[in-house]
Amino acid sequence: MIDKVLTKYIPMTETAFYILLSLTEPRHGYGIVKHVEEITLSRIRLGSGTVYGTLTKMQKDGIITVFADEERRTVYEITELGKRLITVEINRLKELHQNALKYEGDFDDYESI
Repeated sequence: MIDKVLTKYIPMTETAFYILLSLTEPRHGYGIVKHVEEITLSRIRLGSGTVYGTLTKMQKDGIITVFADEERRTVYEITELGKRLITVEINRLKELHQNALKYEGDFDDYESI
């Protein structure tokens, strides 16, 4: 199952990455939107259609689970499969970052865009 999920999700879109990253604790949809906005310093502002479409896909793939809280709001929680997925993606991004730092000096002759 993990191989199928990794093939489907890696590399992750930035949207999917931040949605899953925001599930370090169970959250409802609006909580996810606000958390992503907070941790990206408002660089990413997710629309409800994007969030709920991504969450539905992730639920079908077993990456997250859904339940209702005391106030009957829908709450999303990462599964063990989802934790494995985000860990693989974080490690991929770390490698990317390390290589960017290693080679960024090779481009000093080029102007910033």
